[in-house]
Amino acid sequence: MARILMRLLLLAAAAAVAAGDGCLNSGCVALGSYLVARNQNLTYIASLFGIGDYHALARYNPGTTNLDYIQAGQSVNISFTCGCHTFPNSDATYLGGSFPHKVVTGDTYGGIAQNYNNLTSAAWLAVTNPYPTNNIPDTNTVVNVTVNCTCGDPKISSDYGFFLTYPLMGQTLAAVAANYSFNSSSQLDLLRKYNPGMDTATSGLVFIPVKDGNGSYHPLKPPGRKKANKAALLPSSEDSTQLATTSMDKSALSTSQADSSSGVPGITVDKSVEFSYEELFNATEGFSMSNKIGQGGFGAVYYAELRGEKAAIKKMDMQASHEFLAELKVLTHVHHLNLVRLIGFCTESSLFLVYEFIENGNLSQHLRGTGYEPLSWAARVQIALDSARGLEYIHEHTVPVYIHRDIKSANILIDKNYRAKVADFGLTKLTEVGNTSLPTRGIVGTFGYMPPEYARYGDVSPKVDVYAFGVVLYELISAKDAIVRSTESSSDSKGLVYLVINSFTFCSWGKDQWSS
Repeated sequence: MARILMRLLLLAAAAAVAAGDGCLNSGCVALGSYLVARNQNLTYIASLFGIGDYHALARYNPGTTNLDYIQAGQSVNISFTCGCHTFPNSDATYLGGSFPHKVVTGDTYGGIAQNYNNLTSAAWLAVTNPYPTNNIPDTNTVVNVTVNCTCGDPKISSDYGFFLTYPLMGQTLAAVAANYSFNSSSQLDLLRKYNPGMDTATSGLVFIPVKDGNGSYHPLKPPGRKKANKAALLPSSEDSTQLATTSMDKSALSTSQADSSSGVPGITVDKSVEFSYEELFNATEGFSMSNKIGQGGFGAVYYAELRGEKAAIKKMDMQASHEFLAELKVLTHVHHLNLVRLIGFCTESSLFLVYEFIENGNLSQHLRGTGYEPLSWAARVQIALDSARGLEYIHEHTVPVYIHRDIKSANILIDKNYRAKVADFGLTKLTEVGNTSLPTRGIVGTFGYMPPEYARYGDVSPKVDVYAFGVVLYELISAKDAIVRSTESSSDSKGLVYLVINSFTFCSWGKDQWSS
């Protein structure tokens, strides 16, 4: 686990340790300006950069009111991790976003680069990949597409740490900067230092300091951190989408060398396989949309067959490192028939968790989805018992105690025998045996499943899961959602708990409303 944590610190931190002459800072979030061409849509463009849902780009495009309607000729800002890379057959390093491309017959560096609309070039791909320019193998070959970026330079200014990579297409550096309100004389002087030799150029890539969605510039983070502050490099689960780094519970970084007085045992990954990115890429056909089977708050899920076993692969952004560690911690330490099984993980390019594939969907789909037969009462009772046993295990039979914090029907998976497994441990908290509750920095979970006292005070205890499980029981009985609208088009909604408690006499709901 310590090895994985160190890798995450280097890959996902907002300001990682310098990795070489070409990597003054690395690991930050950067943007690339992508010019939309005719017959392109954001689903396709986002897939080029490994983004499962293009709506996640909204915060980086505050001037675009609706990402569902993008016109040709419009520029879209694409977010990616600006990491440190090494040239083939060389120790020299450079900064770039890395986007693997699975080669098909007839692919050339020029053709691949054309997909990225001047954010990279055939010449750059030839320099950064080991394959001959005119003879790229087309059998199980992955070309590493890199887009140059920067995380800033403390020798120039510490005021700017968030940059846009912009491909010049006839414009000058000053003209582009003016479009981003970076055009005072002092700012232009800084810009020339960030882009030496590009003052009069009208082609090539330039780096522009930009503001975030809140209208603020991000200061440059120092390239080094004291050992005691390494935890501060990883984002918290309640604020994992913020670009600024925040502190994180020390328990999330527990290792086999943890202080024995803490009572928290070391986390091991002996029962989990570490997969290579290439193996996951090939197993999902390049993370194709045809293999995509779900989309959650922290990433997309893809179907794959790995080493003879059906699997579900969750692909997570580097910013979700806290959630990645939480799931890895729980599912490598806790094993139970009614908890989804973790097969392995990968930390190359993005964060990946590989689970057993549960082929029959989730409880929410069975209760309310189209194409599903109504569950028998015997099946509903069995699903309730299985879910309760999974929760009982993490609440009563593990040291430390685990608190799921996001129990809901969508996180209860159903296998072909209609047995249930609790899944999605990305928001899990742990506490010492005997502790009744612990404070949290923010409210997380799903509306409709949160107990009122948790929403009000934020204290976390196993009772948070027990309350949510009660809502799931109401769903099993009524087949209603946790939040019920009076009509399909109405904005008036009430929690299922409120409706059930006020309807035990069947006065408020008729027989038809209770039928599933």
